[in-house]
Amino acid sequence: MTTSTLDAPFALARYREGGAVRLGLAAGDRIRPLDAEDLGAADLNGFLAAPDWDRLAALARADGPWRPLADVVLTAPVEPRQVLQTGANYRQHVIELVAAGLTNNSDRTPEEAREFAAKMMDDRAANGEPYFFIGLPACVVGDDVPLVLPAYSDVHDWELELAVVIGREAFRVSRADAASHIAGYTIVNDVTTRDLVFRKDMKEIGTDWYRAKNAPGFLPTGPFLVPAHLVEANDARLHLALNGETMQDASTSDLLFDIAALVSGASQTMPLLPGDILLTGSPAGNGQHWKRFLRDGDVMTGTIAGLGTQTVRCVADESV
Repeated sequence: MTTSTLDAPFALARYREGGAVRLGLAAGDRIRPLDAEDLGAADLNGFLAAPDWDRLAALARADGPWRPLADVVLTAPVEPRQVLQTGANYRQHVIELVAAGLTNNSDRTPEEAREFAAKMMDDRAANGEPYFFIGLPACVVGDDVPLVLPAYSDVHDWELELAVVIGREAFRVSRADAASHIAGYTIVNDVTTRDLVFRKDMKEIGTDWYRAKNAPGFLPTGPFLVPAHLVEANDARLHLALNGETMQDASTSDLLFDIAALVSGASQTMPLLPGDILLTGSPAGNGQHWKRFLRDGDVMTGTIAGLGTQTVRCVADESV
């Protein structure tokens, strides 16, 4: 049963019913099933291609086959064909990382290092481009699925992120037109195995995002897909607690490249399809910062303003 709460007037959700997963409309503390007639489309991604939120808003106010939200098990609210991820995109977080490196490897004082790093980031925001990489859609799961911590490492980490859900197909769109291709937003925790990020056998290759970020269940997503017009996405508060203790606490107002820049930039290479998700980056406060990584029994609670709360439970890998 779900313990999630919905802040927005209504949202899309997917929930388990027997051995199947059904699409539903959540409103307040209730949820109702949605079929093709309700949606005016064949399926979720078909609806997102041309979302009629007024249609769903009317359903949210109507009588119907409602049931308590607490009586269902929610799962990932999206079915993406592509997952795009953004790196190094929170200004203060990147400044801290760069400044720490400069302080340790040069004669700059911490203040000089921070000033230099800030100028670098401002120049990058003005003249640079977002840094993208791809994830596997198969890693997208709901928080109903426990996060199994692979036994091949002890340094699995959290990264709470706001995720854009693509609506109308976006291909080589401008920043000005990007918003018209966004259907909504959801929560993603971009789990990362830190000791696999950089190749040890051939450092010249650089990062290995496939192995570091794509184990089963490494993209806990949801529980809700909230329409874009109901979310203050460019100034949304993110908060992640580990066993009740705050680890990440930031706002998307600190994004180096804003959401329009990300959607436009990602669309220049490959069309973004209805239902695809684009992760916008993670702020400071991950396990690498705290020198504390995920363990069996840990519970992560991630909240983004307007999108509800995601609760991820960690378990040890029993397959070895």
